[in-house]
Amino acid sequence: MRILLVEDHEAMRTMTATHLREAGFAVDEAATGDEGLSAARAQAYAALIIDRGLPDVDGLTLVRAIRSGAANDIPILILTARSQVSDRVAGLNGGADDYIVKPFELVELEARLRAVLRRPGPRGPELYRFGDITLDPSARVTKFNGVELELTRRELTVLEELIRAKGAIVVKDALEDRIYGFHDEIRSNALEAAVSRVRRKLALAGSRVGIEAYRGLGYRLMFKWGKALEG
Repeated sequence: MRILLVEDHEAMRTMTATHLREAGFAVDEAATGDEGLSAARAQAYAALIIDRGLPDVDGLTLVRAIRSGAANDIPILILTARSQVSDRVAGLNGGADDYIVKPFELVELEARLRAVLRRPGPRGPELYRFGDITLDPSARVTKFNGVELELTRRELTVLEELIRAKGAIVVKDALEDRIYGFHDEIRSNALEAAVSRVRRKLALAGSRVGIEAYRGLGYRLMFKWGKALEG
């Protein structure tokens, strides 16, 4: 599940992004409102975390700009040093789903993020299923016949994209965009290695779901004995 973090304070941004990645999220980073808006328009995010005190624009102005586009129902958390009740009310009335006052504990931010992601709304299914594999994108948990599989963040992201495709081919570039952050350097063979590990873990668990490679194009999920099946 990919999150966009818009925060101009570099140390705060790095610390927050690192914690969320360790918690299983893929995180893209932006330092200005302009960078954040460009990223939000270019990528479908599960949620946004936006600092209100950005150097080029008020964070609430950025929220309104995002809400006016296609991503009008995306969960948005506002970070701010303003602790007055009137500021919190303005943030919530301005389109934010939650409002977190600095300083805060990173575990609280993570909990609030997961809470807004669980809220009902037109934000996609709670679970993805393909054959005997079930993936919960909010909890970042994958199960084979009800038994949890141990996958790294990158492995889980690869499997999530393949499950969402329902047996269709997912091109390599799209998978690389998902497993790398907005500013990450793409490393040679990292995707192939992640796919290979997921394939091996599915096989060791006894799953009938396999990953088929299409040279020069991408990958898709399928049953090992032929026909691909959506659960």
